[in-house]
Amino acid sequence: MNKIVGIAAALTLGASLTLSTVTAQSASIGGEVKKIDEGAGKITLKHGPAKNLGMDEPMTMVYRVKDPAVLTQVKVGDKVTFEAEETAAGYTLTKIEKAK
Repeated sequence: MNKIVGIAAALTLGASLTLSTVTAQSASIGGEVKKIDEGAGKITLKHGPAKNLGMDEPMTMVYRVKDPAVLTQVKVGDKVTFEAEETAAGYTLTKIEKAK
């Protein structure tokens, strides 16, 4: 009986961790493109709060980009939604698209 309870608890914990990871990674942030530096693979975005990154206030920040090709999809002044993650190298933009 204890083995079954242990397995059920492990499965519940695993599902919970997976769900919170997916939720944290898929939190879109609204912003505006302020600068694009294709050579350095960076983008400057003025954006609202980014709760999944621990940012409670609006700010302007420089993000590294995971895929430099995304920098050709937007231009300075575009309103965008994006996703980012905190890595050992700093904040990295993982997805960006023009706001609808």
